[in-house]
Amino acid sequence: MRRVLILGSTGSIGTQALDVIRSRRDRFEVVGLAAGSDRAGLAAQAAEFGVADAALGAAEAERLVRDVEADVVLNGITGSVGLGPTLAALETGRTLALANKESLIVGGDLVTAIAAPGQIVPVDSEHSAIAQALRAGTDAEVRRLVLTASGGPFRGRARSDLAGVTPAEALAHPTWDMGRVVTTNSATLVNKGLEVIEAHLLFGVPYDAIDVVVHPQSIVHSMVEFVDGSTIAQASPPDMRLPISLGLDWPHRVAGVGVPLDWTQATAWTFEPLDEHAFPAVALAKRVGRAGGTYPAVFNAANEQAVDAFHEGRIAFLDIVDTIERVVDAHDAPSELTRESLADTERWARAEADRLIAAGRSR
Repeated sequence: MRRVLILGSTGSIGTQALDVIRSRRDRFEVVGLAAGSDRAGLAAQAAEFGVADAALGAAEAERLVRDVEADVVLNGITGSVGLGPTLAALETGRTLALANKESLIVGGDLVTAIAAPGQIVPVDSEHSAIAQALRAGTDAEVRRLVLTASGGPFRGRARSDLAGVTPAEALAHPTWDMGRVVTTNSATLVNKGLEVIEAHLLFGVPYDAIDVVVHPQSIVHSMVEFVDGSTIAQASPPDMRLPISLGLDWPHRVAGVGVPLDWTQATAWTFEPLDEHAFPAVALAKRVGRAGGTYPAVFNAANEQAVDAFHEGRIAFLDIVDTIERVVDAHDAPSELTRESLADTERWARAEADRLIAAGRSR
């Protein structure tokens, strides 16, 4: 029986994790729940699963991680506020099923320095796919990682076609059902940029050996190319319950958690190169990742501010990545990466993004 603590329990990842556990009460026990602000939803979940330890907010989530006896912590919090709970899970020696990519990306060396080998199990579908495919060979046999991207709702559009897109259009993802920030990040390809940084930190593969390819069907979740020319791909319908279930009990598979592909039906999968002119976020993320230090924190914080501004009608769609780049260009990294320097940097990046956004509106 795996004892599970779920952070972000009322969000998309958390509710799907509870679906997995609901179907396999013989295999998993929920010992703690934390949500951002949905008090009523959290109370309902706690009542259903008989959980006494529940908390609201990231600070209380971190306390819960340190206090509750659990085998695995699923961090499904959205945003860099998930860093504290991520560090707490690693410091206490628990397995960390990581859906909160921002905490790894922002924390960088702070996170990887304290993580034991195999302690972080990725829950993002792309990184779960890579982790599964990597079991086919040794580290020395890996030539490159290939992250697949759906292309979002604006796949195939030229940059000039994106100037006037609306928030509603940006949220109309063709294959995945996600929250507002992640869905918008998929539309800008910022999400894929963040995933490139995450892949580098998780698997130790150089940025030059991490590629992105557009795969609109979202069936092949990512691939690993080996030195002998073989490519191992993980394929399944677009359903987060599969990578979540692996995160909860890696490397064991949970029978019946997903619906397999129907090989009796004719189908076609397509792959396209990424248009880096229309979607420059991936190239910018690689630049930020190579710079390291607090640069990824700047990238992430500026994006969060710009996404909010876009949905509030204060900037246009293309201004999101343009704002991120301008904030990154203005950043002067501190000499030491600490939780304090990260917090200071994030505050600066958010303020700088807000300043640029306000200045743009005043022109």
